[in-house]
Amino acid sequence: MQPTGDLRGDAVHVGGDARQRFYDSRGYGRPLDGNAIALSRIEAAHLLFRGDLSGVTLDGKGNDGDAAPVGFERFFVDSAAAVDRFAVRYLVYADLRDRGFYLSPAREPWPGGRVDVADAVDVVAYERGSTPDTGNVRYPVRVVGERESIPAADVAGQTLAVVDEESDITYFEAEPANVEGSTDYEPSAGLTGVLLADRVVVWDAPSGLYEHGFYGQPLTGRAAAVEGALQLSLVEAASLAADGSLRLTAVVDDDGGKNGPETPDTGDGPASATTDDPASAAAAIVARGRDVEGDRFDRRLAAYRDLRNRETVPKTGFKFGADFRTYLDVETVEDLPHSEHLVRVVQPEHVLAPRELSLDVRLAGGVRKELLFALVDEGGREGGRKGGREGGRKGGRKGGAADGSDGDIEWLSVGRLTP
Repeated sequence: MQPTGDLRGDAVHVGGDARQRFYDSRGYGRPLDGNAIALSRIEAAHLLFRGDLSGVTLDGKGNDGDAAPVGFERFFVDSAAAVDRFAVRYLVYADLRDRGFYLSPAREPWPGGRVDVADAVDVVAYERGSTPDTGNVRYPVRVVGERESIPAADVAGQTLAVVDEESDITYFEAEPANVEGSTDYEPSAGLTGVLLADRVVVWDAPSGLYEHGFYGQPLTGRAAAVEGALQLSLVEAASLAADGSLRLTAVVDDDGGKNGPETPDTGDGPASATTDDPASAAAAIVARGRDVEGDRFDRRLAAYRDLRNRETVPKTGFKFGADFRTYLDVETVEDLPHSEHLVRVVQPEHVLAPRELSLDVRLAGGVRKELLFALVDEGGREGGRKGGREGGRKGGRKGGAADGSDGDIEWLSVGRLTP
């Protein structure tokens, strides 16, 4: 005869030899006095489903009450009505149990419960062979329905279990990322360029700028009479100017007008700015970038400069639907390695849609890359990483530095997981 449980508050109490039968041997519940244990609703539902509990009384009086114990179906429906997201949590719990893991609710007073994770993590799965009393947590699991949103800033160190509308479960692992490259290239000073509507052209770029630093794209064609011309994206040009390597000899207005470096500042934007030194060039390029794509440009520039300071080479990720793709070790463009990451640049308050996250991760995996999120905080603090080309960078403009790099950056890696 299997034991019966009694629902008391949010826990199901089971007496008799429940401690030996369920907790000691199989990691269910938490000990009470004597041999009794308390089960969470999800644990009790799983034991009912397996036939290891004969029923659960719902009136809190146990054998002294008038209510007859109910089976899995009634208990499941009652729990789904009483507990937020009970159904999807149960599906994930049952799946991980079937995979051989011991689990506990991620809240006190259950084993593995912690106040600091209870709002974000639903259950903790222990290392294989470990029981809840060891505390050897393998996966802190956050259960999410496919239509829910996930705050990007909250998921580092979590396992996301996304339950779709057909009750299939997809697992993702979100971890802090430490991006470090070994590209040894320092741009030379004295570069000059022309700022166009949405890019900069350096007419006499040294060959190493592209061949070894992988900056820009050569302006080439069949039977071209022009040599050494290099087209830079606005983020590349702004970064080079902020590093003191690039100044502008001319700025072209959006309407096609041209201004030289000595044009007085009339306050009308980048086309009228003085740009005969790198700092002024950086300000003009950043202003043009903001005209082109708004505040998103500052976030992308901050991430770009942080990646360059980490000795990696970021290039556009447009073909992959990302902000950047990255190369960790570039010696020459002729011997270019496979790019390792796809980078999406977002604000810390960005929320991830599970459907889009699944698409991003699937795409990155399909092209043998790791998906990274750069969470760029535009709080006006020193940004990026100290010890780069300039030993760290500080913003000097209200609302954002001229080089777009005054926000703190958190790097997050997200990938598929098979527990």
